[in-house]
Amino acid sequence: MMVLKETSRTFYIPINRLVPGLKEAVASAYLCMRAIDEIEDHESIADELKIELLRGVQHILTEQGGAGEIERYLAPHREVLPEVSWRLQEWAELCPDTVSEVVFRYTSKMAGQMADWVERSWSIRTVEDLDAYTYSVAGMVGEMLSEIWHWYDGTQTDPLKAVAFGRGLQAVNILRNRDEDLKRGVDFFPEGWSSKEMIQYTRNNLKLGDAYNEELNGGPALEFCKIPLKLAHATLNLIAAGGNKLTRQAVMKLVNSLT
Repeated sequence: MMVLKETSRTFYIPINRLVPGLKEAVASAYLCMRAIDEIEDHESIADELKIELLRGVQHILTEQGGAGEIERYLAPHREVLPEVSWRLQEWAELCPDTVSEVVFRYTSKMAGQMADWVERSWSIRTVEDLDAYTYSVAGMVGEMLSEIWHWYDGTQTDPLKAVAFGRGLQAVNILRNRDEDLKRGVDFFPEGWSSKEMIQYTRNNLKLGDAYNEELNGGPALEFCKIPLKLAHATLNLIAAGGNKLTRQAVMKLVNSLT
């Protein structure tokens, strides 16, 4: 939980509030995906090595059906990888056995698709490209969470709305990190798009995310999802008004209004 707090205060809050069992499952899922995300986004690792590491993680999780060899596989690169990445095997093993297949399957799938995007140099030209990218790095998180909710208490969700929930959160990050992405030579905006079009794209997905939350019918799933969704809406409104990042005080005020 300390590593989780260091990597994402936004998700640390709702994950830390989950009930035992579900808390470990979602924490495991988030940390596994954050581990491979940090490899994809690493500023000093060559793209060839990123692809090799991501494909290696994908292969281990897919072919071996577990995470037992990941620590050894990543060990030679421990000095260059952030802690959340080189401890990937620990995060995978944190997951309860009865739902670990879900977390392993989606982590493997995401690692493979992230490797594909590195190979493509994150080239996004059309809305279809943007949809594909936001699915690869976030939309499938919504799918995975839905499977975890169903594992825990049988909660049923709409898969398309689940994807939009994750996609909307990622679109907010794309807007918020626009300047940093351009500095490293990556442009996630489709050709001809300005912030206006990206803001509308984000609003459309967050609207479906709202509908996804409305269908959760209470319980821990809703308690979890409503916090990042509320923060995403607030951040988007701030960006549309010319700002960029919510203050810690603003974040806590919004969270307290929900709990």
